[in-house]
Amino acid sequence: MSAPAKSRRSAARPARRTRVLTALAAIATVGGLAAALPASADAVTTDHGHGHGRTVDVQMLSFNDFHGNLEPPAGSSGEVTETQPDGSTKKVAAGGAEYLANSLRTARKGHPYSITAAAGDLIGASPLLSGLFHDEPTVEAMNKMGLDVTGVGNHEFDEGARELARMQNGGCHPDDGCFQKGKTFEGADYPYLAANVTDEKTDKPILKPYTVWKHRGVKIGFIGVTLEGTPDVVTADGVKGLKFHDEIKTVNKYAKVLDRKGVKSIVALIHEGGEPASGSSYNYDCDSPGPGDGISGPIVDIAKGITPKVDALVTGHTHQAYVCTIPDPAGQPRMVTSASSFGRLYNDTTLTYDRHTRDIVRTSVKSANHVVSRDQPKAKDVTELISRWNKLAEPIANKPVGYISADIPGRGATTPEEPLGDLIADAQLAHGKSLDPKTAVALMNPGGVRADLTYKASGKEGDGVVTYGEAFAVQPFSNTVNLLDLTGKQLLTALQQQVSGPNEASPKILQVSEGLTYTLDMTKSGADRVVADSVRLDGRPLDPAATYRVAMNSFLAGGGDGFTALGEGANPHVGSDDLAAFNDYLTANSTKDKPLTPPKADRINIVK
Repeated sequence: MSAPAKSRRSAARPARRTRVLTALAAIATVGGLAAALPASADAVTTDHGHGHGRTVDVQMLSFNDFHGNLEPPAGSSGEVTETQPDGSTKKVAAGGAEYLANSLRTARKGHPYSITAAAGDLIGASPLLSGLFHDEPTVEAMNKMGLDVTGVGNHEFDEGARELARMQNGGCHPDDGCFQKGKTFEGADYPYLAANVTDEKTDKPILKPYTVWKHRGVKIGFIGVTLEGTPDVVTADGVKGLKFHDEIKTVNKYAKVLDRKGVKSIVALIHEGGEPASGSSYNYDCDSPGPGDGISGPIVDIAKGITPKVDALVTGHTHQAYVCTIPDPAGQPRMVTSASSFGRLYNDTTLTYDRHTRDIVRTSVKSANHVVSRDQPKAKDVTELISRWNKLAEPIANKPVGYISADIPGRGATTPEEPLGDLIADAQLAHGKSLDPKTAVALMNPGGVRADLTYKASGKEGDGVVTYGEAFAVQPFSNTVNLLDLTGKQLLTALQQQVSGPNEASPKILQVSEGLTYTLDMTKSGADRVVADSVRLDGRPLDPAATYRVAMNSFLAGGGDGFTALGEGANPHVGSDDLAAFNDYLTANSTKDKPLTPPKADRINIVK
């Protein structure tokens, strides 16, 4: 095992960065399919990091959307699909902070010029081991892994800007205090970059917009942005007092600033991404049949609009794996990468730095995603960290809350209607009825289902037992279950908003409670995909003029995920925490002798 991250980084920069104040706070690997830009016609002597020659190879390791997954993720969330040489595919177990740390340390060997960067959502929506402690354990793990810089993602704002400032600056939680006796949380050794997030009063960035990595005369600038639509996917309290600006304009603005400072090599860390055009293998050929043809989604237009001054884009948000070359505004190919999620992959990109021009030789850039295999040694210091925090979490985490007879897919479901999503909706309906017997239906946003419930023993409990920790991994947001009055017309509009407007290109299919059925015809377009006269509630046609009491989490009740119709509900009532409602339902409806069976996920008839 290589030396711990702190000693590796001390040669490149101080072990502890100056605290960043905010206005509101006054891998042993399975090889990936490498992508490379066309070979340069003018070869230049490269020293590969040994201090001689005009150019030097800088290794950039990157990942994204870790979401506090310190322990290896369970079920499908802990696997990646890999295409074999004969064209077949296989599932490979992947992820876990102990393995990610070792993978990064192994990859750095022989690379004196190496920087590790991330593209946001390292924290938030985390399993209990991290989430219970407001993600302090994950920040500590990132420090040990040698992370040098990260952009912010939307989930960095789950608990608001003040809490994000604490993640950067350190200090004990304002409500829960210090979690470890005699120890104050020190914060991140690496800077969080938030170039396009400003205080609405001062119009200044709440965190550093950029940073410059320096090593032996090499300078590379990093600009970090999150998606402009962050307010649409985060609770209102999390983004209160903040403005989120256009990604392209912001990156271009700060690229000019860096250029004026003499920094000609620039990387953008962008928490927005794309979707593979075909297949789900991490090592598919994104540039077949041509550059960037294997990817679609918001990142394509963003990449095409960002100034040629930027040499590479590290992206995230969509939890997908890709290594693509997308033309910049000058028509020159530029590397765009994403390393899936949950620490299952890391990306290794070679940036060839020209000492004379101080710029990256774009035609020499090479990149590939690699699996964070579990068939390698664990990083002992990260194992110790996990054990230490597990000891604090154990009394809560291992408490049984229910029993299941088989796996209940959620995040890993292969269909838009998820069995676990329906189960959560049923739980919220039951909670709603306990508050108001007139509650007729419950709706659950798919992005709020963060994991699967797996039947197989995890090593801490018997088969079929659902622990508090496992339930927490499914519902980690601390939303409340709210009740609203909606007319039948508003409810129909909400169903149509799943597949129209901002959700038309990438539908967000609501998970529905028992009793609500309808047909979704995906051969049509926009709102017409919801067959209006097929909508039934307890077998009766939806009455546009009638008023229905509807349960949903506070995120949806605020119109999140583009469901503005839900934000128009009347007579609101705030119920219990959504996790408590879920646990209460599991406890009330399952025993060891009579475990809960997975819902059939047959409430939505999907026509393709």
